[in-house]
Amino acid sequence: MNFELTNEQMDIKKAAREFAEGMFPEVAEECDVNETFPKALWKKACDLGFVGVFIDEAYGGPGLGLMENILIMEEFCRVDAGCASVVLTTLGAEFILLYGREEQKKKYLPGLTRGEAIMGMAITEPDAGSDVSSVSTVARRVNDRYVINGNKMFITNGSIADFLIILCVTNENEKVRSRRHSAILVETNRKGFEANQLKRKLGMRASDTAEIHFSDVEVPLENLIGEAEGEGFYQLMAVFNRSRVTVATISVGVAQGGLEKAISYSKQRKQFGSPLGSFQGIQFKLADMASWIEASRALCYKAAWMVDHGKIDPKLISMAKWFAGEVGVKVIDEVVQIHGGYGYLGEYGIERLYRNAKLAEIVEGTKEIEKLIIARELLGRT
Repeated sequence: MNFELTNEQMDIKKAAREFAEGMFPEVAEECDVNETFPKALWKKACDLGFVGVFIDEAYGGPGLGLMENILIMEEFCRVDAGCASVVLTTLGAEFILLYGREEQKKKYLPGLTRGEAIMGMAITEPDAGSDVSSVSTVARRVNDRYVINGNKMFITNGSIADFLIILCVTNENEKVRSRRHSAILVETNRKGFEANQLKRKLGMRASDTAEIHFSDVEVPLENLIGEAEGEGFYQLMAVFNRSRVTVATISVGVAQGGLEKAISYSKQRKQFGSPLGSFQGIQFKLADMASWIEASRALCYKAAWMVDHGKIDPKLISMAKWFAGEVGVKVIDEVVQIHGGYGYLGEYGIERLYRNAKLAEIVEGTKEIEKLIIARELLGRT
């Protein structure tokens, strides 16, 4: 693997940093306090080409890779992870790109990059979190349609999306649990669809999260993703191999932003007549933080590079997701400690970093699930 970014990638990274530094501060606190998604910011991000960079040119995107996507996510999260949720308005687009029919790609993908549509994927349920094979939302065939009933929980973009990819049970009598599910695209304006925004989240409050109810929601059979029913679980695992790298990079960006604040504060703040940074205890903290971040960044970059080169390694992806998530929490904990009482006050933005950091340890597979995947890959499935 070549660890040097291309000139194009460096330009993308620089442009993303400039956009985030210029646009995020004026809306970040308001969106966090009011728990509102920054739609105007999302529109601007789409106009400048930061959203859906991995979508092929034939469907309205620039046709770049996962690496470019995570570079944007890292720089956005360095400034504010909540506002960075504008990148996640294409969440689940990989289902369509990898497994959708040509007409589905042409119909649903172009609007995502033009700022005309938002999507998400609805997997988690109130009683089925990490155990995806226990998803119980049912889609039954009735003539030429699917009729969907069930509930989904903690769904990103759930109350603002124009359409969602839903993991449903379509093969109830299948003995192999992983063959029971299918991915079905559901437009959110259909009768029987209801989404309730979840309030008072710990962090990432600018990112919309919802509880979803399906009550006899009808969609045509052509909304099935893939060639046949029963492929949903395997499709989801392939999508996770991409989305988990993006989520891991949230942690890298948050941690980097926190480290930079800690360095600046350590130079300016004086204790006992000397800058904080002159004390060995603080120096050790900064050295630890910088090393952890660099290691987690290397894992994320390598995982993204391998995906872009067709070398999918679930073990490495899970390492990146687990390690970066844990590093994000550890680093921001130290950042708060260095800032002391000022780190505890909302007006300095440190406590928002602290709240945002925790998310990546939970979503797209908890760190415990990631460790389980790593161990199974090491030991072999017996």
